[in-house]
Amino acid sequence: MSKKRILTGDRPTGKLHLGHYVGSLANRVRLQEEYECFFIIADLHTLTTRPEKEYVDALRQHVPDVVLDYLAAGIDPAKSVIYLQSAVHAVYEMNLILEMLVSLPRLQRLPSIKDMARAANISDETLPLGLVGYPVLQAADILMPRAHLVPVGKDNEAHVEITREIARRFNYLYGEVFPIPDVMIGEVPSLVGTDGQAKMSKSLDNAIFLSDDAQTVRKKVFGMYTDPNRVRADIPGQVEGNPVFIYHDTFNPNKAEVEDLKARYRAGKVGDVEVKEKLATALNAFLDPLRERRAQYEAQSGLVERVIYEGTLKASQEGEETLMAMKKAMGLTGLWNRISRKGRDAIKREEKAQA
Repeated sequence: MSKKRILTGDRPTGKLHLGHYVGSLANRVRLQEEYECFFIIADLHTLTTRPEKEYVDALRQHVPDVVLDYLAAGIDPAKSVIYLQSAVHAVYEMNLILEMLVSLPRLQRLPSIKDMARAANISDETLPLGLVGYPVLQAADILMPRAHLVPVGKDNEAHVEITREIARRFNYLYGEVFPIPDVMIGEVPSLVGTDGQAKMSKSLDNAIFLSDDAQTVRKKVFGMYTDPNRVRADIPGQVEGNPVFIYHDTFNPNKAEVEDLKARYRAGKVGDVEVKEKLATALNAFLDPLRERRAQYEAQSGLVERVIYEGTLKASQEGEETLMAMKKAMGLTGLWNRISRKGRDAIKREEKAQA
């Protein structure tokens, strides 16, 4: 490898939002100059909570939407590999092998699995094995290109730790095959939703999408949660923990304006309308270049499909090389080679005797 490698990606459950951008996308764009980047469209992971055919069919639209958001955000397919998880067959075999290296109680202790099940209305009695094993499949994704760094949101940090444990276990048992990947959390680990919930999420309907038009952004901003105790503009308001000011701090580059708004908000000298109007202006200024690039890419027929196709071919090649390295370290290739050689010899002897 001439450069160290990055693996990260997204489940294609719909268009990406501002939470995705600050949690991981911004890091990906910045790091693609320094690292060899593999960005996975993790369609297999969607099956862990939504195996129904209607959701599988929806992937036909969701996958291109995610890739368009990648390109709009600044990911360059000439520098990075964008690929479809389900088309990389080595991942299936790797997942099976890696499952042998982690215990069920270890996986069951992950709070994120319970959170995902709760969000999908899955009870303990109907919890799919695939959802419990979600972090193992994620480990196969990360280890497939032998990644050194994994930029993720805060909620996936524990999953990367599972990958690190599995990689150490494999290397201990069979020899050094995998680097131990480090995790990178975005500057804003988790962006609060527009409704004040702890996390922006498509399923909670509290997200501002990277592809939202200017009017939609403004409408969502004006519907945002603020200080519930502030019923009039002349009442001093709470800035800390206020979603509107969290967004100002994150997306408004005019820091003097932000500090002025905070001071007047605390003193009861500015209304929510002005604060939100300026936030909508800042957000639309931030999103305008992304929307313009997205429209340009979307207008090029077949471009997105070509990006996915070429990236998946490269990822598949890397996967086969990694899988072969795993099997060689484990002794599985030598076992099969010996058996197949003796098997072929036996067939030849039988054919010669019959002749």
